[in-house]
Amino acid sequence: MVEDVFKALADPTRRRILDELVERDGQSLFEICARLATKHGLGLSRQAVSQHLAVLEAADLVRTRREGRYKFHDLNTEPLERIVTRWLRPDAPEKSP
Repeated sequence: MVEDVFKALADPTRRRILDELVERDGQSLFEICARLATKHGLGLSRQAVSQHLAVLEAADLVRTRREGRYKFHDLNTEPLERIVTRWLRPDAPEKSP
C-alpha cells in the first residue's frame, strides 16, 4: 500500500538504508550495519537495523533472499515507480501490484 511506503520513507535511518542498497544491492544485515556505522556514524544495534528492514520489507521496498545460512536484502523500486506513475504521469496506465 502507498501508506506503508510513505511510513517507511518517513524515517531518515530507513532512507539511509535504502541509499546503501542503491549503492550496493544484496547486502546482509551485518554489511548494512557496518556501512551505517562507518559512513553515517550510526551506531545502531543489529536488532534496530533489523526492525527498520522489517518496515521496509512490509512496504515492499526491500526483498530478502536466503543463500545457505545468509540472508541478503535487495532494493525493490516497484512501489516507488507506482507512486511516480500515479502523480507525475497520470496518463500512463497504472500497473496492478
